[in-house]
Amino acid sequence: MKKVLILCTGNSCRSIIGEALVNKYLKNEGIEAFSAGSNPSGRVNPNAKKVLEEEGAWDERYHSKTIDEVMKEGPFDLVVTVCDNAKESCPMFPWGVKTIHVGFEDPDGKPYEAFVETKDRIKKELLPVIERNIGNNPK
Repeated sequence: MKKVLILCTGNSCRSIIGEALVNKYLKNEGIEAFSAGSNPSGRVNPNAKKVLEEEGAWDERYHSKTIDEVMKEGPFDLVVTVCDNAKESCPMFPWGVKTIHVGFEDPDGKPYEAFVETKDRIKKELLPVIERNIGNNPK
């Protein structure tokens, strides 16, 4: 199983949505996701949880975590930052892990429709990038 770490600042919206969608749609491709925040909020945004429930991708194990908390899940094959702040503060990772950036606007504080749009964009844009970078059958 290849492992990807998805990072953002608060680990309450974008990175958790990414983690859940990768685990739902790419698990059969041999890819497993984890998420963390450079400054985790300690909570999952209720709208992020709702959008994932509607997608059939929510799991109670998803929660806001620090980078240190998820490091025990490594080594990672890929690290993806999904917000500019996390990109700028992304730590150096051991094992020479490849790090890429695929940015998404933060839906926090916006109407529910913004969360649906963010989920759809992550599904359409992030999943293929992850699959190309570490999938068993790069396209």
